[in-house]
Amino acid sequence: MSAGLSRPLVLITGGSRGIGAACAILAAQSGYDVAVDFKSDASAARSVVDSCRSHGVRAECFQADVADHQAILRLFDAVTASLGRVTHLVNNAGITGKIGAFDSAEPDMIRRVIDLNVTGAILVAQRAAREMRSGDAIVNISSAATTLGSAGEYVWYAASKGAINAFTIGLARELAAQNIRVNAVEPGLIDTDIHAAGGSPGRASRLAPHIPMQRAGSADEIARSVLYLLSSAASYVTGSILRVSGGR
Repeated sequence: MSAGLSRPLVLITGGSRGIGAACAILAAQSGYDVAVDFKSDASAARSVVDSCRSHGVRAECFQADVADHQAILRLFDAVTASLGRVTHLVNNAGITGKIGAFDSAEPDMIRRVIDLNVTGAILVAQRAAREMRSGDAIVNISSAATTLGSAGEYVWYAASKGAINAFTIGLARELAAQNIRVNAVEPGLIDTDIHAAGGSPGRASRLAPHIPMQRAGSADEIARSVLYLLSSAASYVTGSILRVSGGR
């Protein structure tokens, strides 16, 4: 596709690192124009954008905290003005909060996790759905924690991702008649810096022996599943929760 306007445009929230960055780069390789949302790390976001542009597509980064509804509205306005209508969404931005037992978790931390992982994701999808058309698609990033529970570590995070699964199914059924598809990917233990951000940088190595495949997954492995669900190869797939967890 030589003309920028003929390419689909994917918005990836939390796209400056980890799974979001891997999705952005693979989307560019697959012929999407790419909008990378980031909260604070502008340098990392610009690096992702540079990688995307090296594949001959248009790409820009946009700063927005998607836990803030007004920031979400400004984000979409900025993306539309710069790149055009969002046709595909990867609803990826999320945090775990600080690892630890539930009874000692700070209420403000739990509230921040829910505000971003649940309310923010729902409001991003709402804004995207308002302008989506037949053939467009949303992929929400959930977690295998929805069934594992993350006891002793992040039970509030597991709860937030359980909400995303329910939201995915409901929204998929609501938008199905318009041929707008909504699916989710449930990553298992993935080797990204989310573990360090939660206070346990060695978590992926520590838990890898408990995975049936005996290793943590990579962000690229999750991105390949996300891009499948975004693509026309998944044209009859909606309301599905794809688990990518090495058997766990």
